Amino acid sequence: MSREQRGPNEKLGAVLALAGISNAGLARRVNDLGAQRGLTLRYDKTSVARWVTKGMIPQGAAPHLIAAAISSKLGRRVPLHEIGLADTDPAPEVGLAFPRDVRGAVDSATELYRLDVAPGKGIWQSLAGSFTVTAYATPVSRWLITPADAYVGRATPAQGPTAAGRVGHSDVSKLREAAEEARRWDSKYGGGDWRSSMVPECLRTDAAPLLLGSYADDVGRSLFRATAELTRLAGWMAFDTGQQEAAQRYYIQALRLARAAADVPLGGYVLASMSLQATYRGFADEGVDLAQAALERNRSLATARTMSFFHLVEARALAKAHDAPGCGAALSAAESWLERSREGDGDPGWLDFYAYDRLAADAAECYIDLKVPGQVRHFTEQALSEPTEEFVRSHGLRLVVAAVAELESGNLDAACAAGARAVQVAGRISSARTTDYVRNLLHRLAPYGDEPLVKELQEQARPLLAAPA
Repeated sequence: MSREQRGPNEKLGAVLALAGISNAGLARRVNDLGAQRGLTLRYDKTSVARWVTKGMIPQGAAPHLIAAAISSKLGRRVPLHEIGLADTDPAPEVGLAFPRDVRGAVDSATELYRLDVAPGKGIWQSLAGSFTVTAYATPVSRWLITPADAYVGRATPAQGPTAAGRVGHSDVSKLREAAEEARRWDSKYGGGDWRSSMVPECLRTDAAPLLLGSYADDVGRSLFRATAELTRLAGWMAFDTGQQEAAQRYYIQALRLARAAADVPLGGYVLASMSLQATYRGFADEGVDLAQAALERNRSLATARTMSFFHLVEARALAKAHDAPGCGAALSAAESWLERSREGDGDPGWLDFYAYDRLAADAAECYIDLKVPGQVRHFTEQALSEPTEEFVRSHGLRLVVAAVAELESGNLDAACAAGARAVQVAGRISSARTTDYVRNLLHRLAPYGDEPLVKELQEQARPLLAAPA
């Protein structure tokens, strides 16, 4: 569907010419990007010609998808105003700001919470295609310069009916409990599970009124810390379900809230989440920068286990960047820091998932990227040696890695066996990322498509791959 605009869209035509994209090529790419987000689009070269020559404006997520398609071709971010579609954006900057003052931080976060009504609506689709790694530049630089606000107390509530009155520690405790429960459900069932998807609602209906209420400085710090954890979780769940644009906005707000909480390790954890997203999206160099920023600011502040995890995230990015020596050094640092960790170190609750099995699992993925199958098998065996019921999604991902390792070592039967177990696990959870891993495995198995075991695995995975994201 399109609506009329007066006159041709000369800006769009000029940028398409600059990028060397044909009308048919743009239509095909927009349809593909839409399909990745669960949208059924049927644009063709005639549709694009109407956008350019008649100024007709595509509705819904299409303007963002057009910008994303052109951005990919040009290798840089293309904002909507550059292609003459700025007035189609319902909320172009929501969630991307990193305000310098605390009041502005509250306003920016609560605006994002209000926009995200539910999965499949609001920001989850209206901003589809607008992820850009460069949006992290200003937030990260401001956090590195000032990782903690001087004072966050609020004497009087904000104007409006939604603001709470005086906020106390008991109010904050409820948010912390919500974050702990959401972490457990996300690890076990994936970011698309219905309980996990309650996190945006919790932010909107519970956290936002408290942020807008009045509180002393110490209560405010605790409130910002709990809300930052929930906001990072919302971003992680969006990332896990393939909603990269929403994830990015949640991560930026989580980083700003961690600064208000004066919690530098938590800020580093948000940067590590940003790094994993950037690396997953193909921006390995930026992923390295984000992980190293977390490490640099947390020296002498974070626990040994936390520093180990940050080095592991750094290793993942370096492996994607094909820097074998750098990756090896980062993995060694991760293992060394983990060996130094002790029970009484006071590790943060959000790191309770991290132990040697997670280090081994990520090390295996590093060596897949570096094409060292022997090391992949070595670390995968260690990663799969621990109980899995609490972290079902992680187990599914590790089974796929094990299957790839067997395949790279020439063991097709073992690869199919591990792949079959991975598909079974993936069917129990709601995680677009896990499904992507399975899809990648099947792509690797494609040259052996005539083998009975491969055909059987392809058939077993068909319902999983056909399910909506």
